[in-house]
Amino acid sequence: MNTHAKTSTSELARALIDARSRTLALVADLTDEQLMGPRLAIVNPLLWEIGHAAWFQEKWVLRRDNAGSVREDADALYDSMAIPHDSRWDLPLPSRADTVAYMQQVLDRILEQLNTIAPDDEDAYFYHLALFHEDMHDEAFTYTRQTLGYPRPQFGGGSQEVQTGGGPLPGDVEIPGGTFLLGATSDLPFVFDNEKWAHPVEIRPFRIARAPVTNSEFVVFVDDKGYLRREFWSDEGWRWREKVGGEHPVYWHRVPGAHWARRCYDEILPLEEHQPIIHVTWYEAEAYCRWARRRLPTEAEWEVAASAEPTPDGRGLSGHKRRFPWGDEPAFAGRGNLDGRAGGCIDVGALPDGDSSFGCRQMIGNVWEWTSTTFGPYPGFVADPYKEYSQPWFGTHKVLRGGCWVTRSRMIRNTWRNYYTLDRRDVLAGFRTCAGR
Repeated sequence: MNTHAKTSTSELARALIDARSRTLALVADLTDEQLMGPRLAIVNPLLWEIGHAAWFQEKWVLRRDNAGSVREDADALYDSMAIPHDSRWDLPLPSRADTVAYMQQVLDRILEQLNTIAPDDEDAYFYHLALFHEDMHDEAFTYTRQTLGYPRPQFGGGSQEVQTGGGPLPGDVEIPGGTFLLGATSDLPFVFDNEKWAHPVEIRPFRIARAPVTNSEFVVFVDDKGYLRREFWSDEGWRWREKVGGEHPVYWHRVPGAHWARRCYDEILPLEEHQPIIHVTWYEAEAYCRWARRRLPTEAEWEVAASAEPTPDGRGLSGHKRRFPWGDEPAFAGRGNLDGRAGGCIDVGALPDGDSSFGCRQMIGNVWEWTSTTFGPYPGFVADPYKEYSQPWFGTHKVLRGGCWVTRSRMIRNTWRNYYTLDRRDVLAGFRTCAGR
């Protein structure tokens, strides 16, 4: 646990209120039937999931001293580690009104505790854990709405203009080799256990794309029958493709005139040429790279491109590591497409003020980026109190980096590691490529 760069009590309170406001906004327009939805492996019933978000906060903030629950049946209803996924539709869930009332009771008690007792470092860790857990579920709600074809989400809170144009951004940048400290440092306000701690890795010189792969670039692969050509797919990837019958990204549709469109929530839209490809599996990213004679970056290469700075002669890596691509300050306006402000992805050429020191764009925000790295522990890994966050998934997931257009800016940074199984295409994920070795 680490909370050296303290967040003020008032900032924590505002963030917790903001997260809850977003949670409720993301389900406010849905019917009771939509709140339950179909039984699918990649979604939860939303009525269960919003209650679970409150239960998690209660468990890790209010009940650390073995205090009783706001609801006697809360553990039986919402403990995700004890309740099998497929059974969550069969639980005697409270009504929408009763669920929202439970959520409000939990939040009120947390805010009262926060305003009564100034949190020490250990307390602050659990407040942040509860906050970011809800932020991650809010992001997952946007995936669910897309998966189920619900209307585009309307996010609560104020909105800001985000530059959406900008066109493509072709070409690579050169990254020099050298020693690099991969992972988080102890001066960050909150660090997940899988980011701990920064450790030296040796990086060979490489070339990485300035921007993620775009829809127009991916179209060429699809139209070249890339999905049907066995030579571009690993054995496991080909088995996945045959199982789902994949011939193009999951939400794409061919329209008259040989053009492509895509389903975006409950609408069919023309395919946006210069926006990043999104909703693709790791297998699809791998196959595209083989077709293009490129490769996915390792997560260490990704983090170098996002956070390292060159030495004055440009031949090596300096000792300074940036917290964000553009520098050390979380000045996201005009630099990252985050927080749902744009309502979707934007052109990969937008937001040049967010470039890394090497000239890579949008490494924070817009679209999650698959890497070639299998999710695993850093040297000396020790699980944090929430032991189920990282350790159970080592060895079975691939690492994604950078956040997407709905990721909360208060949570994301260059060292943040996301991870999903290789077959997930509901995630707001795309990829950028490296030149082959």
